[in-house]
Amino acid sequence: MSTTLYVVICLLLSIAVLLGISFMSKVKTAVAGNLISAVSLFLGIVITLLYNDILTAWTVFIFMFIGLLIGGALASRVKMIQMPQLVALLNGLGGFASAMVGILSLMGIGIVQRDYPVFVNVTSVLAIIVGLITLMGSLVAAGKLHRILPQKPVKWKNHATLLTVSLVILAGITLYSAFAGYNSFSIALLLVISIAVSTFFGIGFAIRVGGADMPITISLLNSLSGVAGAIAGMAVNDLLLVSVGGIVGASGLLLTQVMCRAMNRRLVDILTGKTSTEPKKPVANMATVQDPTVAPDEETVIVPDEGAASELSPSPAEILSGAKSVIIVPGYGMALAQAQHLVQQLGDRLEEKGVEVRYAIHPVAGRMPGHMNVLLAEADVPYEKLFEMDAVNDDFVTTDAVLVIGANDVINPAARDATDTPIYGMPVLNVDQAKQVIICNYDLNPGYSGVENPLYTKKAGVHLLLGDAKESLTSLLQGLT
Repeated sequence: MSTTLYVVICLLLSIAVLLGISFMSKVKTAVAGNLISAVSLFLGIVITLLYNDILTAWTVFIFMFIGLLIGGALASRVKMIQMPQLVALLNGLGGFASAMVGILSLMGIGIVQRDYPVFVNVTSVLAIIVGLITLMGSLVAAGKLHRILPQKPVKWKNHATLLTVSLVILAGITLYSAFAGYNSFSIALLLVISIAVSTFFGIGFAIRVGGADMPITISLLNSLSGVAGAIAGMAVNDLLLVSVGGIVGASGLLLTQVMCRAMNRRLVDILTGKTSTEPKKPVANMATVQDPTVAPDEETVIVPDEGAASELSPSPAEILSGAKSVIIVPGYGMALAQAQHLVQQLGDRLEEKGVEVRYAIHPVAGRMPGHMNVLLAEADVPYEKLFEMDAVNDDFVTTDAVLVIGANDVINPAARDATDTPIYGMPVLNVDQAKQVIICNYDLNPGYSGVENPLYTKKAGVHLLLGDAKESLTSLLQGLT
């Protein structure tokens, strides 16, 4: 295969990947977009094997088949609620693959540009650094999402100093790689230091991010996996890897910026764990009960004041039946309870009674971008009934009833005026402006941000159905018959 033909094919495949990403931005074309991107990447593997004349390396096909089996098993067994963890792991695997390319390139194994030792060394070390940071950060993110690790930020003693020193070491080792040549001792030193420090930094930067900020963190790690791939492509002179890695890196970074703006947060604050800490002082209009048997740093349960919204008259089912318009707000609690099918049944039942039903989706309602949309689509909720926050927020004030299912921080009105809290300034769904609000949450504990929600103690217009979301929705469905 000629170089010119290879470059043309790489260009076409890169355009196809971009087209696939564009299609995935819309639900109706998302499946086609995913298929286009997947086929393009498969063809990229075939073209790479052909152009570099390595089809005779039969072991490649064995490992490809093993990967196919593992991927197929994950696709069939992983539940939709577990998809954020899987995405985090896949980001990590992408980083690991790039790091392996960097390691082999630095060791002079495989396709290496011997005519450019400085370029090869620097790009190889950078691929190792970015790849391993992505791997370890993704493993920590997956652990937090799967509740293996604490979901609240974990801060070590002198955490910021340790990370700063790590960055200085990584910058120094990258600079040193430009002068290392192919000396075996220098190469060994580069490998040991870059692997060890990158691993430490990847864990350190991800461990202090709170669980509520994982959607943004996953998006950033996705971008880093693309950057690592692009750098690895430079190290081994693979044009297609550079192109596709750049596309993934750029798209992930754009998504990260969009989500930060949607939450009115700075990425630096998220990565330093400043957005998921306890508020300095209680939010106004809160009623908390301190249990003397509970340590001060443990969570406490909020209970409503006497005469608050726990007195259901009329009942939530009667409120929904008598409403002309209802907005349903799904949250991560709905995902945990896997109650999306009951939500769809409830929406259909209300529409049969002539109620206008819409779904309000906050940008970070799930644990990854679009998670809530996918869950509801899985339950056959029509996409045209799903509304982004900006499109529906002004309608809450004229809505008869709002049904909240497993959401907390994204509906917390304290974000508007509680200046001393981590969620201050974060755009939230204006559910408190609706005439009637029905909240189906497991309990009244604060969300991941640690900020108490004034809605729980509001004395009029708020109705609390505490417990498992499936049970609460089942009782509402029974009340509608």
